[in-house]
Amino acid sequence: MNGGTSHSPFDLPVVFNVGPVPVTRPVVVTWGIMAVLMIGSRLLTRRLRVRPGRVQTAVELLVTTIESQIGDVIPDVGGSYVWLLGTMFIFLVFANVSGLVPGLQAPTAYLETPAALAAIVFLSVHVAGVSRRGLLGYLREFARPSIFLLPLNLLSEVTRTFSLMIRLFGNVMSGEFIIAIVLGLAGLLVPLPLMGLELLTGLIQAYIFTTLAAVFIAAALGATSPRSETGKEQTT
Repeated sequence: MNGGTSHSPFDLPVVFNVGPVPVTRPVVVTWGIMAVLMIGSRLLTRRLRVRPGRVQTAVELLVTTIESQIGDVIPDVGGSYVWLLGTMFIFLVFANVSGLVPGLQAPTAYLETPAALAAIVFLSVHVAGVSRRGLLGYLREFARPSIFLLPLNLLSEVTRTFSLMIRLFGNVMSGEFIIAIVLGLAGLLVPLPLMGLELLTGLIQAYIFTTLAAVFIAAALGATSPRSETGKEQTT
């Protein structure tokens, strides 16, 4: 939120230019979140102990929970994708709720950030599929159960990625927009319950986005478990 004013998700404010390349506000906020996460992770892990204290215990609990969730969706090889999906989840949590900080707007409330994250998921899915099955074996899956379904199967790869992007963007943007309107009309204290709801929504959207990314990767690997299919139905 920026002084209680709303913004257009398609109007990208330029902060500065690097030669001919404009650097927009969502990019700057994203860089800031990345810097905070890198510095924070370094500070939290530089003095690990065999007998952990409270902070280390909390960090280990977070990591093991993420590993467990990813392992449930991607059996056997889930650990290979913890670095990708775990990082994505933690980044999304911070990005989604960053709009609650005075003077900041969540980068996921602008279309370019969810689009970039969805593109990462799209590429990761197909790289995972090709690495597991080989190029020809992976492409052959799109022609099953019939070659006539090939166009629809290819289209579904695009549409589900688009849906992933729009779901994240729409929920975060609408939450910020509503809070900005209420803040402008009613003052500072009235929007506090909505801000709590926005915090919860940001956490849920980070979980949904990451879980769906894991489900897509599991499907590309041919490792989709019954639990991951259930999670897909619930999140959609």
